[in-house]
Amino acid sequence: MSTRLLEQLLDGLIDDAAVFPPGLAPLPQAVDEHLERTAYRRYIGPLLVPATSAAEVVSLAGGAALRVGLIARPGMPIEPVTDSVATLRGSSVQVAGVEVGAAADWRSLVGDDQAIAGVGVPVTVEIPRDGFDAALDAVAEVARRAPAPEADSRVQAKFRTGATETWAWPDEAELARFLIGCVERDLPFKLTGGLHHALRADHPGPDGGPQHGLLNVLAALTCVIDGGDAATVTGLLAERTPEPLTSILLPLLPEQADDLRRHFTAYGCCGVLDPVRELAELDLIDPQE
Repeated sequence: MSTRLLEQLLDGLIDDAAVFPPGLAPLPQAVDEHLERTAYRRYIGPLLVPATSAAEVVSLAGGAALRVGLIARPGMPIEPVTDSVATLRGSSVQVAGVEVGAAADWRSLVGDDQAIAGVGVPVTVEIPRDGFDAALDAVAEVARRAPAPEADSRVQAKFRTGATETWAWPDEAELARFLIGCVERDLPFKLTGGLHHALRADHPGPDGGPQHGLLNVLAALTCVIDGGDAATVTGLLAERTPEPLTSILLPLLPEQADDLRRHFTAYGCCGVLDPVRELAELDLIDPQE
């Protein structure tokens, strides 16, 4: 893989989570900045917004075309999600997907065994620590019934890579377990929270301490797909220099990059320009500012 193909690998990978912690941008600001952003635009996915904010988002968009992901925190009822999807139909705001916790009723968003209908958009289910394997199994079972991965009714898993008040930072072994579990089940996934940098490192600030790196995840996932063992995958997630990671990623062929993205569909980041600027500083993508 050349650096040009690395850019292709990153296309639309980074969902704009500006309104969520630790960014916490006001929704009007987040909508304006998302619509106006031109630098590194190819790498940015939809704007992630609270599932309860549909009417406000339509007003703020002012008729401009806007793709959003509707986010329901774990424990939130499903009804506001379905109501918001209905509210946005026919507006200039396109629902790129909905994301929910692994509550008992998440399957109602997908549909029944005979006809996967539900909300008619991709559904992402956040995997908890308690009942981790059972939750992955449940999502994978429903995902196998869904149409092809590129269809509107894709079902996938989500894992939180950063710390919150109620979620301790997952170390490299725990993240490796998630990556391996998804690949073993042929289950596509996205990541959320904490993947703000190109490389694994310690960072100061409110969520300081060790943080996972985007290059680490991409290289580790490549290793999983190629049949690497858990120790090797864990070591790649813990790596703090770029060379061992780029030595895996840069030789990839286009079809291998496509397979990587078939598994790793997106991740949410509250500062979408942070990781791509760091990748540009590493001369892995072209600077655009």
